[in-house]
Amino acid sequence: MKLRLASVCVNGTLIGMALIALFPLLWMLSVSFMQPGMASALPPPLLPAHPTFANYRDLFAQSGMGGYFLNSLLIATIATLISLVFNLMAGYAFAKLRFAGRERLFQALIGGLVIPAQVAMMPLFLLLKWMGLVDTYLGVMAPMLVTIFGIFLVRQYARSIPDELLEAARIDGAGEGRIFVQIVLPLLKPIVVTLAIFTFLASWNDFMWPLIVLTSQQHYTLPVALAALSRERVQDTEQMMAGAVVTMLPVLALFLMMQRHYIQGLLLGSVKG
Repeated sequence: MKLRLASVCVNGTLIGMALIALFPLLWMLSVSFMQPGMASALPPPLLPAHPTFANYRDLFAQSGMGGYFLNSLLIATIATLISLVFNLMAGYAFAKLRFAGRERLFQALIGGLVIPAQVAMMPLFLLLKWMGLVDTYLGVMAPMLVTIFGIFLVRQYARSIPDELLEAARIDGAGEGRIFVQIVLPLLKPIVVTLAIFTFLASWNDFMWPLIVLTSQQHYTLPVALAALSRERVQDTEQMMAGAVVTMLPVLALFLMMQRHYIQGLLLGSVKG
């Protein structure tokens, strides 16, 4: 009886905390379907009296949100693909290939994890300006193309690959490129999925760096465009909520579909090696 009561209390507490965490998101979704001005009423309604899709239609028809959506999708997708190539190769090299200074170089990279990303923004911006990449998609993608965390994650998981398997492939005459593509990559599948989701989410949700490096409105990503739109239409709460829903739903759907692989990869990467 005591165990059952304790279970009910624990589950009830967890459900209550989940509802508290989800309430702002659910109210945001509800407001996005309200008539203009309804969200400003006191007290604000929880549900729309007369649901409408007008906020979404205006968002795409008048504010050009479709173009910003495509910008975000293009940047996040390409950055994810390039990041996978660089991080997977670098992580595998640090885990299984022997070269001079490997351990010291890896230690220096790990030390870079403690440096806040904001500290590197100004030097990176000046470098991109010198290269002529300011206000370009490549300039937005630059910080995501290779990351210390991605290299670390791949290295930790790749260390679990048996050296005997790789040596057998070398004895059979396979080159390092063939070994990596045909043997290593299939074994790295869980961490590949994890890293892809992590990079896509980070790139899609990034606000600060695109705000700094982009100067032309047609190049804006969704978070930057939504912030700019909120300054222009500060009273239009319903349409701003519709924009927030459009920004949030794709990555939320992606995470919910792939969360099992994402969590599995993180756990495996944390215990391997």
